[in-house]
Amino acid sequence: MMIRHFARLPAGLVALWCFLFWYLAMTVFHFEGSLRLWGNALGMSLIVGSALLLSVQHGGGAAREFWRSFRLFMIPFCVSSFSALVRDDDFYAIFSPILRENLVAAGLCLLFLGWVALARRLDRKGAQA
Repeated sequence: MMIRHFARLPAGLVALWCFLFWYLAMTVFHFEGSLRLWGNALGMSLIVGSALLLSVQHGGGAAREFWRSFRLFMIPFCVSSFSALVRDDDFYAIFSPILRENLVAAGLCLLFLGWVALARRLDRKGAQA
């Protein structure tokens, strides 16, 4: 089941997973335990996520898929908290000035891409059997 899920991920969702791994790596390297920072990120997530949810609803109905709706809130949370965490660290867009941090984040993404490639190969073999 899990192999099939990752084998059939569209390219856009594979990219989102890589963005998540990059975010998590940089969050570990630059973590700040400020309740204000995380509270502000949560607040921005609720405001922007609600606006995004309203923009994609058709006919006033509720969003159909939980994970799609979840992403509409998670992405603004990640963006606002990332910006706050790295604000004074000389980042260039999402790239740390410390090469090791970029290599760890890129390595996580490459490991995930390898997993997706393996899952796709296994899924094809399972379909042929």
